[in-house]
Amino acid sequence: MKFVAMIYGSREKWRAIPAADWATEIAKQEAFNARYRATGELIAAYGLADAAMAKLVRRENGLPVVTDGPYIEAKEHIASFYLFDVDSPERAREIAADMPWADVDPVELWPVMHGMAEDV
Repeated sequence: MKFVAMIYGSREKWRAIPAADWATEIAKQEAFNARYRATGELIAAYGLADAAMAKLVRRENGLPVVTDGPYIEAKEHIASFYLFDVDSPERAREIAADMPWADVDPVELWPVMHGMAEDV
């Protein structure tokens, strides 16, 4: 079973982390990533750029039309996402709860309903 875990962030949240703590926080995240890569359960993990870099793309008359994003005005935005392949929903929840900041901010966990064919 595949699950996507999403972490939300904001400029204010990142600014609240003392500069002296950044290396420690990054190391915690890298240790988490290494632990679950080693079990084969972490398929991918990506941090996203600041929301100011997001763009909205739609098609008009067959051509792309690009505007600034994100679509929803929100205090927080998706900061990173993880793709897990686990044996059960319970295991996905265990891993999400093990994320370094899960005691401070919730991790949004979504089951993946389908994906592209493996041979594409």
